[in-house]
Amino acid sequence: MKHILFLLLVAPALLFSQQKVSGSILELQNNKEVPLPFANVFWLNSQVGSVTDIDGNFNIEFSSEYSKLVISYVGYTTDTISITNPNTFVKHVLRSKGTLDEVIITSRIKATSRSYLGAENVINISSAELLKAACCNLSESFETNPSIDVNFADAITGVRQIRMLGLTTPYTVITTENIPSVRGASQAYGLSFIPGTWVESIQITKGAGSVVNSFESIAGQINAELVKPSTDDKLFVNAFGALGGRQELNLHLNTKLTDTWSTGVYLHGNARDKKNDRNKDGFLDNPLAKQMNFMNRWQYANPKTGVVSFISLNYLKDDKQVGQTGFVPNLDRGTTNFWGGEIETQRAGFTAKVGYVTPSAPYQSIGLQVAGNRHEQNSYFGLREYNIQHDSGYVSGIFNSIIGDSRHTFKTGITATYDDYKELVETTTYNRTEQSIGAFFEYSFDDLENFTTTAGLRVDTHNLLGTFVTPRFHARYTPWDKAALRASFGRGKRSATIFTENQSLFATSRAISITDNGGPIYGLDPEIAWNYGVSFLQGFTVFDRKAEVSIDFFRTDFQNQVVVDWEDPNQIRFYNAQNATTANSLQIDLSYAILERLDFRTTYKYYDVKTDYASGRLTRPLTPEHRFFANLSYETHRHKEAQWKFDATYNWLSSQRFPSTQNNDASFRLPENSPSLGTLNAQITKVFSSKFEIYLGAENITDQRQDNPILDAQNPFGSNFDTTFVYGPIFGSNYYAGLRYNIN
Repeated sequence: MKHILFLLLVAPALLFSQQKVSGSILELQNNKEVPLPFANVFWLNSQVGSVTDIDGNFNIEFSSEYSKLVISYVGYTTDTISITNPNTFVKHVLRSKGTLDEVIITSRIKATSRSYLGAENVINISSAELLKAACCNLSESFETNPSIDVNFADAITGVRQIRMLGLTTPYTVITTENIPSVRGASQAYGLSFIPGTWVESIQITKGAGSVVNSFESIAGQINAELVKPSTDDKLFVNAFGALGGRQELNLHLNTKLTDTWSTGVYLHGNARDKKNDRNKDGFLDNPLAKQMNFMNRWQYANPKTGVVSFISLNYLKDDKQVGQTGFVPNLDRGTTNFWGGEIETQRAGFTAKVGYVTPSAPYQSIGLQVAGNRHEQNSYFGLREYNIQHDSGYVSGIFNSIIGDSRHTFKTGITATYDDYKELVETTTYNRTEQSIGAFFEYSFDDLENFTTTAGLRVDTHNLLGTFVTPRFHARYTPWDKAALRASFGRGKRSATIFTENQSLFATSRAISITDNGGPIYGLDPEIAWNYGVSFLQGFTVFDRKAEVSIDFFRTDFQNQVVVDWEDPNQIRFYNAQNATTANSLQIDLSYAILERLDFRTTYKYYDVKTDYASGRLTRPLTPEHRFFANLSYETHRHKEAQWKFDATYNWLSSQRFPSTQNNDASFRLPENSPSLGTLNAQITKVFSSKFEIYLGAENITDQRQDNPILDAQNPFGSNFDTTFVYGPIFGSNYYAGLRYNIN
């Protein structure tokens, strides 16, 4: 009892005797001192700091080892005050770095840009960049950006496969507004399910990325930010037609319901009903296709309460017909009259995001993300059937705040995922359910001058993959003016959905072989890889014009991988291999403003991707070792709202290794490597007013073609039939025209 009374008497005395420095930070407005909220106050050469409240007041712990108090705020001169006595009250006025009656800054926003300040290696692509090409969907949004390689996966489906750091789509996490979107059953065609006009901007993160988004990222992340009902045009219409027979129509309708609620309806439709066979091999150069895509978005924003939310509802129906030009589904399905196939996809889902920012502490926020989707694909390729149904759910809660002051920030939260797969592969059924729950913590430090770092860790428990840890680290250092030196490393882990990720195998005569390793999915173990990267960005001036050069080098090492082995022309093999693949990627970029409105960008890329196959260590097939890219764009000055825009892009790819065909009959053997090729795209846009513009474009002006992309096309039910040896364009040159109309 005596001890308790002693503690009750002494504890308050100890509490109030703690040495502190308090004060008030002010600024001058109209020669009057007013409180300055959210200013940074910290002890020099320490991690002890605070932030002023809404009334400009602060409290900070004092120790004898501290003597210099630093006060800073963006746009104000940083001051350092000597403090010698504890329990001191400080009243200090921060001075603006400059005071002008009016400042008018005229600058063109770069369509593609890199940050000099962030720790992560992020490339930002604005809507202006997306308008430089036809950009009918997300898979076609990278034609004018060299960080992502785009190629056709096979000769019949028209699927565009992207490659990042030398690795194909599954190793890149693709999100929509930071919610995973293209994964699982949608891996093959999902990029074509996001219309280009719905995309406001794209962020490409090279390397392992953030622990906040997922544990699956290995090569990087592509995030698409969609247009917002409150900022998108009240009415937007985009119509498009191409010589190849593709027509497209996009319609956006947005309205503001109240001061806080806005809603938008987005419709997309495209069709191709023209049969093209330019190379006369009897097969369609492009599939016949129809797609209807619908999205309804609701946006709530209340600055008084600090609440922002989005709700999106989606529905898609996509139908494709592939194969020989004479194929009629109702007559020829299941027969050997003609080889053909159909791919019918329906997808419905929703996403919801709610964010709350504390009004009195804007550095602190809470976010909740929820998503659910059902994806159904029914398809057949010749006599081979492939169906998949994928039900998925995603929930993530995120809390953001600071530690002491704004130099130290953190994100923490919990993520849960649910995936239920039902697959029919020819006559075999593969069903599985994956569930995971994980927690993450990510700390960021910014010294407000030349150093930034982000370190993250997440722990996940997965019903099939077990419990595992995912570390990620990024750092940025500014050694001198207009420079950024970055380094990163991170780990990724994923389960391979081998059939949907390699659907082109069904358009071959190859047998499917899976080496059962006793793993949890198809008898295979999950894939695990480490990614390491360094990059350097330098801005400079040449003849009073801005220029920028960047050098990126990334290496990916697979500890365990599901190897997709195409080296036997009679089968495709799936098996686990440890330390099987190493992927090295070097990219050098140069951009220069030649004239006031004439911009030039060029890139050289080098890939060294090698895999240990059962037959030996080989270069990854159909992966060019060298790539050269150049883009030239020009805009005239606006005159009475009229304007011209010109854009041209050249891509050159070195030769690519073909999978082995040595076991084929002599007439169906291919050389070891493809020839190199170069393609040229161009577009001209005429802006008539702020409401109306038209554009004309040409793809593959040089008419580069792969004349015989299908092996043994005359005998599609024979043992040599294969549509996967695609290294370049099949259709040849294509010309298109379109118009855009909007009411702001």
